Amino acid sequence: MSDHAHDIRRYPGARLLTVVFFLWLYLPIAVVIGFSFNQNRLVSVWTGFSTEWYAAALANTALMDALQVSLTVAVIATTGATLIALAAAMVLSRAPAKGVYRLSEVVVNLPLMLPEIVVAVAVLILFSQLGIANGMLKLTLAHMAFCTPFAFLPIRARLQGMSRDFEEAAQDLYAPPFTAFRRVTLPLIAPGVFAGAMLAFVMSMDDFITSNMLNSGGTTTLPVYIFALIKRGTTPELNAISTLLILASLVIATIALLASARAMRRDI
Repeated sequence: MSDHAHDIRRYPGARLLTVVFFLWLYLPIAVVIGFSFNQNRLVSVWTGFSTEWYAAALANTALMDALQVSLTVAVIATTGATLIALAAAMVLSRAPAKGVYRLSEVVVNLPLMLPEIVVAVAVLILFSQLGIANGMLKLTLAHMAFCTPFAFLPIRARLQGMSRDFEEAAQDLYAPPFTAFRRVTLPLIAPGVFAGAMLAFVMSMDDFITSNMLNSGGTTTLPVYIFALIKRGTTPELNAISTLLILASLVIATIALLASARAMRRDI
């Protein structure tokens, strides 16, 4: 039997279903991007092409302050979460496949399976019991805990696909453990570390529930600020902000894909 018999693209209606699928996914995003260039303040009424709402969004002081808070929290949380995830992945990849190993991996990934509202309430109660009052510190620690499992998954996957022969060869050449890690292991898993960091960064920038629960004066993140704008009504300025976020996400995703493709070519 030829390979064409199993080609799903030859099934009746496959092309139509593919088109409908991608329209379902991306048509709302296309509408947001399109109406961000609407000259009229009423989103549903198109009166002409204009970029004034992008200028208005970039000149919005409150928006820029919220963006600065989000970027500050995301950078610090991503750095901490990636380091913690890297340490956890290194330990678990070297541990024997026993019950404790499996339990530890489940514990690391448990926040991914829990509703975020439950984690946010638990973090809020914990900080209250510890007496932590600094809003920026609370937000950063909460995001770090929230992002760690997302950074862990790509790093763990990269370590699973890496042969330990390189590390053993470095140790046979009398390289200290840290030198072997820095000169051999880390360059090999760098694409996974980078992918985990980018995923953690995007999740931190996108997080709303935890940020809203821990929101206090001077720590309003961009998603919380956008939610406050939505309650007043959708405007082309809000569409412009959303379009800029989409563009930033595409840039980050493209960089991550290029790094992953480069690592795959190097491994071949």
